[in-house]
Parts: sequence; C-alpha cells; structure tokens
Amino acid sequence: MADKYDIVVVGGGPGGYVAAIRAAQLGKKVAVVEKDKMGGICLNWGCIPSKALIRSAEVFHLMNEAKSFGLSAENVQFDFTKVVRRSRTVSKKLNKGVEYLMKKNGIKMLFATAKLQKDYQISITDKNGNRSTITGDKIIIATGGKHRSLPGIEIDHERIINSSDAMVLKEVPESMIIIGGGAIGVEYAYIYSSFGAKVTIIEMLPQILPVEDEEIAKTLTASFKKAGIKIETGAKVESIEKVDSGVAVTISGETGQKQIDGSLVLVAVGFSGKTENIGLEELGIHTERSFIPVDEFCRTNVDGYYAIGDINGPPLLAHVASAEGIVVAEHIAGLGPKPVNYGNIPGCTYCQPQVASVGLTEKAALEAGCKIKVGKFPFSALGKAIAMGETNGFAKLIFDEEKGELLGAHIIGPEATELIAELATARTLETTGFELFKTVHAHPTLSEAIMEAAAAAHGEAINI
Repeated sequence: MADKYDIVVVGGGPGGYVAAIRAAQLGKKVAVVEKDKMGGICLNWGCIPSKALIRSAEVFHLMNEAKSFGLSAENVQFDFTKVVRRSRTVSKKLNKGVEYLMKKNGIKMLFATAKLQKDYQISITDKNGNRSTITGDKIIIATGGKHRSLPGIEIDHERIINSSDAMVLKEVPESMIIIGGGAIGVEYAYIYSSFGAKVTIIEMLPQILPVEDEEIAKTLTASFKKAGIKIETGAKVESIEKVDSGVAVTISGETGQKQIDGSLVLVAVGFSGKTENIGLEELGIHTERSFIPVDEFCRTNVDGYYAIGDINGPPLLAHVASAEGIVVAEHIAGLGPKPVNYGNIPGCTYCQPQVASVGLTEKAALEAGCKIKVGKFPFSALGKAIAMGETNGFAKLIFDEEKGELLGAHIIGPEATELIAELATARTLETTGFELFKTVHAHPTLSEAIMEAAAAAHGEAINI
C-alpha cells in the first residue's frame, strides 16, 4: 500500500518547506517531495547565493575606498573563483539547515521527481529510477519557477547565459550585456561592474526597475551611469548573434537600430511557472500562461489541491511564497487565517545603492485618484549616513492627504532593504504619518530618514 500523509508538499523551496514546517507544528503528518535540493531556487540559485556575491562586491568596493576612511589598503585584488566558492558555501550551509529543520519537525523528505495522479496519489521516481506511490489528504504544489528566455533566443550557458550561470562564472568577463533591467538584472550589473566588467543593461520599458517609483529609478540610473554602467531603456532586442569576439546584440528604439558588442549576454527577463510534466492536465487543474490560478487561500480549481509560490504567479518573491505556505498550512488545519495581503509586500533590490519599497508609487496613487502629500528626506542630510560614507539616495513616503494613511514607501540608499520593514509594519498597523514622525527614533541611525520624511510630508521636518 502507498504511504499516506495528511499533507504532501511537492517542492522544497521557500514556499514548500515553510508550509511543511508549519503543518508539522500543527500536528500534521507531512512529506515533501523535492527533485533537487531543499531550499529551491531561492536558497540554491537565487536570493541567498547572489547576496553572498553582492557582499563580496561591496567589501571589494569598500577596500578600494579605504583612504576616504583614513585607512590604507594598497593594491587590492580579488580571486573570483574564491568569491564564487564562498557564495556556494553559504548556499550549501543553509541547504543543510533546511534539511535539519525537516528532520527536527518529523517531516519525511523524498528526493525524487513527482507526478500528480488521481485520488490524491503522487507517483515519485528517485534518482536511481525507482518508482513508488504516496498519497495525501491535501496536496500543496510548490514547484516554483524556471528561467524565461526571449523568443528565438537559445540559452547555451556559455555566451548566452541565465542568472544561475552568472552565479558560477569561472572569471569576470571583459564585458557583459544584461537583457532585463528588473531586480535580477540590476543586481548582476552591480556585481560584475564592481569586479571590473563593462556592463550594459537593456530594458524594454522606459526605466530600469520598472515596478519602482520613477524618482527611485532615475536616482539609481544616475548612480549606475556614474559607476560606468551603460543603460538602454525603451529598447527592444531584435537579435543576438554569436561572433568571434563574443556576442553582438541588435536593439531597436526611438532612435532606430544599433548593435552592442560584448563578451557574453545575461538574459534576465524573469521566471515562468514550472507546470510541465507534473500531472496538472490529467487532474484538470487550470493553468494560465504557465501559472496556476488560485483563490485567496491558494486553492486551485480542484478540491484538495493548493498552489503556492512562483507557481501561482506574481509577485514571484520568496517571502510571498513563505507567507502563502503558512496561510495554506493554517487553512488546512482549520485555524481560519487571514489571506496574504498582496498590497503590502515589500520589494527589495540589493545593488548599491539599495532599493526597497512597499505599497503604491506616487504615479499609481495619483492614477488611483488619491489626494496625496509626499515627504522626502535625503541621506546626505543624515548624520549616520554621512559617518558611514553612504549619502546617496533618499526616503520617500506617500500619504493620503485626508486620512493620513501611508499609501507607499520608497527608499534608495544604505540598508534600504532593512529599513523597509518598519514601513511594511506601519502599513499593517494602519499607522499615520503623524504617528510615524512622533515615534522617537534613535540617533544617530539610518531609520531617522523615515521619521524625517514623514515629518516633511506634514511640514514639520527639522533637519532639512
């Protein structure tokens, strides 16, 4: 007879493993089927190892700026093989940590491919080709996403690569053309530019980081250009040709066509859902454009089947997947959880300067018909930022003029990805601007920029 579980989770990424742990905490018998490594793309080939690369880039930059801090660090060099090795070591350590959590919570780990079958059965095949069947009262699909490419463009993993390839290059290329100016493209632009590559970003939309506030994007664009990164916006890729020197990318825009030459091309145009060959069609589970539509509790159209994380569509973020995993586990257990509030999801980009936001952009707020007041405070006027030598950027807060509600928050500058949590919490608690700037913030801290921006929106800023 097939092994039976209360819940079977297909996929061990940040959605799947979190759902499994929460379900186990609630007394459920849980199994996770994962074909590769626990932690999914995020832990093994995305969020975590890329941040380790970024940290190396940051340290290298700081060492080269040692004189401005009264320090001496002559002839600073790097060994890119060791930089990559450190990144992989960080990933491996966390991968083992997730496996430990599985064991600690009594969760069965099955390293195999899975195919959904009728009657809540799942056929699994391990790496040796051995097949077996398990069943679950409820099934959580958390198979994640896969790299998207451009029509007619083949990723050869040598001269035309994706972000996973970019994470383990053997050396820094002389030049890199990055197609896609979203968070992934921008982060790799920062990494490789920091280590000496000549980088060009090609973005089809009018600005890099298209989902961010226009002022934020303009500031980052200026910072990147100052660092020598070339940026082509409003540009469509017409072709990519392999040539003796590397690659030649032809783009078109308002001024016509032109060719950009480089050592290699990084295609960073996002992810699609990983829905193929897992049995969705046989069960009648609906898909739309590679994603599985779900309701507010991540239920699919077929009773007993849930879909969480990248597989159910944007926003494709690890913290969204984890939040959905907890909601689903608690929903199955009958705890009556609140659905995830997708209007209050922080977005973070870990280049330098860092970018983080939550809620509406100024443009979106105005388009929604809101009467707003905006407060901004530059890091160049903040004592802690000046002491750190990190004065580029600002905090920008958008409030409803009548109710005082915080509609959106946008930060570009030092530790923006940490600072944004205060503002996400403020929105959860329906905090007003008045309450924000009347809350005493420690001095000197970067968080004072939030207090001052809130005060500025109300005409009460002190330090600007």
